[in-house]
Amino acid sequence: MTVHQDIPTIKVRNPRTGAFDYAFHPTSAEQLAETVRAARAAQPAWQALGVEGRIAVISDWKDELERAAPALIDAVTLDTGRLRESVLEAATVSRWIDRWAAAARVAYATQPQATSSPDILSIADFSPYPLVGIISPWNFPLSLSLTEAIPALISGCAVVVKPSEITPRFVAPLTETIARVPALAQVLKYLLGAGDLGEALIDSADMISFTGSTATGRKVAARAGGRFIPCFTELGGKDPAIVLEGADIDRATSAIATGANLATGQQCYSIERIYVHRSLHDEFVAQLVKKVQKIRLAFPTVQDGVIGPLTFAPQADIITRHLDDARTKGARVLTGGTIENLGGGLWIRPTVLTDVDHSMQIMREESFGPLMPVMAFDTLDQAVELANDTPYGLSGAVFGPEDQAIAVARRIDAGGISVNDAGIAPFFIADASAAEKTSFKCSGLGGSRLGPDSIKRFVRKRAVLVSRAKGASPWWFDV
Repeated sequence: MTVHQDIPTIKVRNPRTGAFDYAFHPTSAEQLAETVRAARAAQPAWQALGVEGRIAVISDWKDELERAAPALIDAVTLDTGRLRESVLEAATVSRWIDRWAAAARVAYATQPQATSSPDILSIADFSPYPLVGIISPWNFPLSLSLTEAIPALISGCAVVVKPSEITPRFVAPLTETIARVPALAQVLKYLLGAGDLGEALIDSADMISFTGSTATGRKVAARAGGRFIPCFTELGGKDPAIVLEGADIDRATSAIATGANLATGQQCYSIERIYVHRSLHDEFVAQLVKKVQKIRLAFPTVQDGVIGPLTFAPQADIITRHLDDARTKGARVLTGGTIENLGGGLWIRPTVLTDVDHSMQIMREESFGPLMPVMAFDTLDQAVELANDTPYGLSGAVFGPEDQAIAVARRIDAGGISVNDAGIAPFFIADASAAEKTSFKCSGLGGSRLGPDSIKRFVRKRAVLVSRAKGASPWWFDV
């Protein structure tokens, strides 16, 4: 592809140093059109390989990904400022390839079936969307660019990915692995650019997948709706955790200390609100504070701890606004609570707050940081009402005696509820053994990434109905 050198470069900030030490030429409209034409032209041959043929190609790519893992981890670490999660991302992609391959073999292996009419045979047939466009976010740049690409490819689609311009360094080593598998390179393309490129991709694709903020997701869905193409979005969250009377406080505090602080709280599944039965509140807070104080910043090197810097600098302003608003309205900050400039990067330590209520932004708006506001409740109904008092409905957690916790989980308006743990659902993406889940309210649209039929999001379903009747069908005219 020809690079248009006259297009201004996009400069990229290093989250650990604050320096703009990377730049790239964004894809032009002409380059996008060229890429889309080539991918569409290659898609029929890719589809013709069949499920097993496509799995064989992608299995070859898996080998290349595993060989390139050190380079991919290094690039994602530079992109995000985090090492621990970067290692997890690289490992996750290989696991997803195996899982989606297994799911496809079951989902697309159909046999003719008898119908309620003895003379009619039903055959399920599937037609992939020719070109799937994917717009992926900055918080998990490698894995979230592929979580939809892998099942779409196995389903027979060509795929064009527009990753976030905030974290583009991983694209170079990734595209090197793709280039080493020629059959895949024809139908999997990465293009670099900002929001205007994402808009153009929506206008070029047959199906769009977007992971990111709710505000941007609304725009993506509206634009896709204008073209009458399917749109899958997984958006923001304000995940609640409810700690019931009788809960194991040691387990609950350990799970929440991880669920609220993994990836510096920069994940849509992060626990952002904690409701604790009043009888447990003080002990819970004391244990949570003790545990999060042991969680170290990954500074001065990425090996020194597990809490990385804020990947996206403007997020510091949102976190500061939420903390200032909470303090002004009477909240107490027991740990952390301050954006620190260390080595040029922006950091915040795990932050526990008490004396919070729903008048505060920190309990209503997505913070996307390691903030743990804790609020006491007196009754189950009150806890459920507080948990559901949000425009979001991505996921949540309930801790307590199992039967009671499950009963409460069924009342939460969110798609993935962890019982006696936090953030379980993402670990079951592509797992056919898990139940399906969808996002509630403003946390997204579209089908599940979990469950046996989740891969079928990327195909149109065709019913072939075969009549074996020898005489007239009962719905014919009498002619």
